[in-house]
Amino acid sequence: MLIKLEDIRRYYKVGTEEVHALNGVSFAVSKGEWVAIIGQSGSGKSTLMNVLGCLDTPTAGRYWLNGKDVSHMTDNELADIRNQEIGFIFQTFQLLPRETALGNVELPLIYRGLGSKERRDRARKALDQVGLGNRMTHRPNELSGGQRQRVAIARALVTEPSLLLADEPTGNLDSATGLEIIGLFEQLHLAGHTLCLVTHEPTLAARCPRAIRISDGVIVKDGPGPEVALDGRAERARVATGT
Repeated sequence: MLIKLEDIRRYYKVGTEEVHALNGVSFAVSKGEWVAIIGQSGSGKSTLMNVLGCLDTPTAGRYWLNGKDVSHMTDNELADIRNQEIGFIFQTFQLLPRETALGNVELPLIYRGLGSKERRDRARKALDQVGLGNRMTHRPNELSGGQRQRVAIARALVTEPSLLLADEPTGNLDSATGLEIIGLFEQLHLAGHTLCLVTHEPTLAARCPRAIRISDGVIVKDGPGPEVALDGRAERARVATGT
């Protein structure tokens, strides 16, 4: 089991009130799974992503990532886990504008202390893997949105992480380009990578073999992606029509 969450709770103080962002979330993800975590704004999915990515720690409950209990690690220990175990893919790409595609992909390996030749070789391989072998010397402003997201995916892959964690990965892309990126995720899944995608888009969730719907800080459905995504569409239709 790569991921195991057990009764995860995350509470925040907002003024004098306590907000329950996560209220007893439990699930597991096996190595090689492709899972969408779907929910609307305020559902708790962003908080859950931060916990999964070791960017935040739960108020209560336990979280194991690749056999390590990360629930109560220090900030430095969590930083090491992020560097060793997780490849992040962001909606806004988070690329350095003055660096080439190759330089952006190399960046995580610098933090690992790898030599320049090994960094360069691994970065080239990762860019080839996402279909950008002919764009290595281009800077972000010379690339399309879809190409920038591919650079971001290559940067996530280059450290050979246990988990690829993507936050609204098609949110800044047009529909056609978004479908191309989803197709790339399908290829990564078939290659054996473990992916967790956090999204509010039913189209993306429906392409995943498994989806977990979260609402008001609790899991309301966990099952095949198309079923969970369509369930969410039906729920929104009921709300809109008042039925």
